[in-house]
Amino acid sequence: MNIITEEIIPDAEAKKILESRKVEPKYEQKNAIEILKKFVDTDPEKVKKLIEELKTIERLREKQIVAVANFLPEDKDDLRAILHKEYTMFTPEELDKILEVVKKAVV
Repeated sequence: MNIITEEIIPDAEAKKILESRKVEPKYEQKNAIEILKKFVDTDPEKVKKLIEELKTIERLREKQIVAVANFLPEDKDDLRAILHKEYTMFTPEELDKILEVVKKAVV
């Protein structure tokens, strides 16, 4: 197998892609589909809109945007746990703005 391109995508989109494949999935793909079916129930279109909104926040990186879209944090503690890995220090105002975008997109 040759890797042509690599792209970070949200779990909802990965689920949609894997479920729409016409060929028989391999072992790893079957496991991924099973896990995604258990844990992902978000509409891919809502996630796509959320990602577009999050991209307007300057300091958020692509990995962080996808992580926020996957986990849909409900408060600052959840959000800090998601963003902590990237070592970007966000102001309380930026955290509030991210949470506001997430809450608006989930409704």
